[in-house]
Amino acid sequence: MAAVFQKFTMKSTVFLLLLAVLTCGLSQGNENDVEEVQVETLVQPETCSVLSRMGDTLKIHYTGKLLDGKVIDSSLSVDPLVVELGKRTVIAGLEQSLVGVCEGQKIKATIPSHLAYGKKGYPPTIPGDAVLEFEVEVVSLTQQTPWQKMVTDVLPLVCLALVPTLLGLVGLYLYNKANAEKPSKKKSKDKKIKKK
Repeated sequence: MAAVFQKFTMKSTVFLLLLAVLTCGLSQGNENDVEEVQVETLVQPETCSVLSRMGDTLKIHYTGKLLDGKVIDSSLSVDPLVVELGKRTVIAGLEQSLVGVCEGQKIKATIPSHLAYGKKGYPPTIPGDAVLEFEVEVVSLTQQTPWQKMVTDVLPLVCLALVPTLLGLVGLYLYNKANAEKPSKKKSKDKKIKKK
C-alpha cells in the first residue's frame, strides 16, 4: 500500500511541477503585452476644478505611436479633434484614458491591442496585436448640460417604453375591429323596407 501511495504522490508531484512551469511560462509572455490602459500624467495644470466624465465633450491634440516610436497619426498640424465621451468616436482605450482629465492636462496613454485595433490591426499603418501609445493634450473641456444628459439617458428609455405601448394600442384597435359586428346585407334591406 505504501508503494502505491508513493507512486501516486510521485506522479502528482511531477504533474504539479509541470503545470507550474507551464503556467509561469505562459504568464510571462511578451514584455510588450499590456492588459489594461495605462495613463501617465505628463503635465498637470495648476488648477483642475472640473474632471471629464462620460457625456462631456473634449477638444484634444494627440500623437499616436507604435511602441517602436513610429508615428501612426497626429492632430498637431490640423484643428483639435472633438471627442464626445461615450459616443465611441475614438478607439475604446483612448476614450477610457480621457475620463477623469481636466482642461490643459497632458497625458500619455498606453493602450493594449484589444482596446485599440485588435488582432487585425489597421493595415498598412497598424499591425495586428499592436500596443499603441498616445500623447494627448486636452485643449478644452465642455461638460454635458442637464438637458443633454436627459436627452442621451432618459429619452431612449422613454422611447423604448413607448414602442410596446403603441404596438399594444394598434393590436387592440385591430382586435376590436375584427370582432365588431358587421351589418349584413339582409339586415340593411330589411331596414329599407321598413322605412317605406
